[in-house]
Amino acid sequence: MKKQLNATRVAVIGAGHSGIEAALASARMGVDTVLFTTNLDAVANLPCNPSIGGSAKGHLVFEIDALGGEMGYAADLATIQSRTLNLGKGAAVHSKRVQADRAEYKKIMKRTLEREPNLRLVQAEITDIQTADCDGVKRVTGVTTHLGDVWSADAVILATGTFLDSKIFVGDRVYSAGPDGMLPATELSAALVRLGVELMRFKTGTPARVNRRSIHLDELEVQNGEDSPIPYSARTESYGASVNRVGCHVVYTNAETHRLILENLDRSAMYSGNISGTGPRYCPSIETKLVRFKDKERHQLFVEPCGLDTEEMYIQGFSTSMPTDVQYDMLRSLQGFRDAEIMRYAYAIEYDCANPTQMLPTLEFKKIRGLFGAGQFNGTSGYEEAAAQGLVAGINAALAIKGEEPMILPRSSSYIGTLIDDLVTKGTSEPYRMMTSRSEYRLILRQDNADLRLTDIGHRVGLIDGERYEKFTERRKMIEDEVKRMERTTVAPSDEVNSLLTEHGSSPINTGIKLSELIRRPELSYKILQKIDTGRPNLPKSVQTTAEILIKYEGYIKRELAEVERQKRLEDKLLPPDVDYSTILGLRLEAAEKLNEIRPLSIAQASRISGVNPADINVLLIYLSQRRQAKA
Repeated sequence: MKKQLNATRVAVIGAGHSGIEAALASARMGVDTVLFTTNLDAVANLPCNPSIGGSAKGHLVFEIDALGGEMGYAADLATIQSRTLNLGKGAAVHSKRVQADRAEYKKIMKRTLEREPNLRLVQAEITDIQTADCDGVKRVTGVTTHLGDVWSADAVILATGTFLDSKIFVGDRVYSAGPDGMLPATELSAALVRLGVELMRFKTGTPARVNRRSIHLDELEVQNGEDSPIPYSARTESYGASVNRVGCHVVYTNAETHRLILENLDRSAMYSGNISGTGPRYCPSIETKLVRFKDKERHQLFVEPCGLDTEEMYIQGFSTSMPTDVQYDMLRSLQGFRDAEIMRYAYAIEYDCANPTQMLPTLEFKKIRGLFGAGQFNGTSGYEEAAAQGLVAGINAALAIKGEEPMILPRSSSYIGTLIDDLVTKGTSEPYRMMTSRSEYRLILRQDNADLRLTDIGHRVGLIDGERYEKFTERRKMIEDEVKRMERTTVAPSDEVNSLLTEHGSSPINTGIKLSELIRRPELSYKILQKIDTGRPNLPKSVQTTAEILIKYEGYIKRELAEVERQKRLEDKLLPPDVDYSTILGLRLEAAEKLNEIRPLSIAQASRISGVNPADINVLLIYLSQRRQAKA
């Protein structure tokens, strides 16, 4: 059937990382979708570091892939170096991070969008959101472009990134622009205010890009990739050490760098009073680092290539809003940078975003049906956080149109669930960044088991096809079988066995012992025991990793799963959607106000709201009990 011009079921605004995942999810679930971008050449742009993953962020990418998203697969194809962070720590915080080829990543994603059935990619700036009142409820009906075209739509997903009324700051220079000098979206901000959307003002920034030829890389510390990395995506068929095609480097600030920055602090847009937006706590500018950590003698910086076909080098950790002359002085004070040539100047960017407590856990606005928010529009920072939200918003928009139950991921299921619950329940007063410490369940939310946790859900909503699901079930069975084998296998004492144990600082054995018991010894590992494990099958590295973790951390995992079950009982105690909390006897005024504002879905969500204490939760439990008795 021919598609009607200027009509769609789902309209996605913005083709950054959240918009791409939202549009692909909706289209792949069989819903007609249009993705709008102000510039087709900026689709999937990586305006800051061209890297994907990192601490906790790598977990998000594995989860996105497990649900059927695209980021992990595109990152695998564009990888030029891969490393796993935190290997010296426990398995819960091991996090994959890749340096991607910026141009290649954009090309891969744009081609994927262009070839996706049910999806149209359109260059147009959206300037207004159309709504109508339906039985007293405000509902989205479409969008308006800068050319005056009106597109009808049943759902609209706002994935505007840092473009809403955005301003660039370099020293005392201020001008309206989006990232990389793109045009800002000024009219849409005003339209959202007219709709009653509460906006906040946030700030972020990026460092300078330096020409490789002007850096004396031989004077810097080299940082190589890892051997035999595991890919992000289950779809990636060939992936090995060959992905490490570049080296990264490390350099440090010094006393002269610090002197230059502190003497020119009044010239930084951050400290001159020009910027009113709140910046990210966990990715601050170099000026903020020096002010906040006055006693630190040096700060580590990473020199990373932006791609194979460009000489641009990204200086991670050196974000600034200093004027251009100071940027040169700062850079040239670094070892190996005395001849540095800046190709792109560093800048700070200020932009509008929405207070995420206005949204449900589905990322739909509570007061505007059919309107969803995702990504930096929701007050987060980072490509991975954006993509995760976009995927959830796209899935839920499609499910709503198809008349199916929404997908709500609990905190215990994923970092994605934790991210969204934090946003819609607690809100954020600064750009939100995912960290492993934000989850109370991080031992069961590891990156190695993301598929075990989420692929069933991805298959159920229609984003994991039958062939891929069959491969997943094979992997799951291999893990289960290997765990059982290690629990059944007995290792008999022998000179060879005890020699190996002694070599690795482990106590020798004088009687038979289960292989699983040896694996649990902190000083031993699955790899070390390979020499004496004669019946070991030939398994993929990813299967070995997960099976070993399940054995080694079995006791801790069981305790965490018991806590999940305890919390699930509170998640299952649903709160009425229409209750007026100010009428519940015994609730404190502050708690009633917060509960009326957030409208939690369950007792568990209510317990996580700032300003709601355990006494208030007891009142709610009594209220629910009395309500059930009254109905009975």
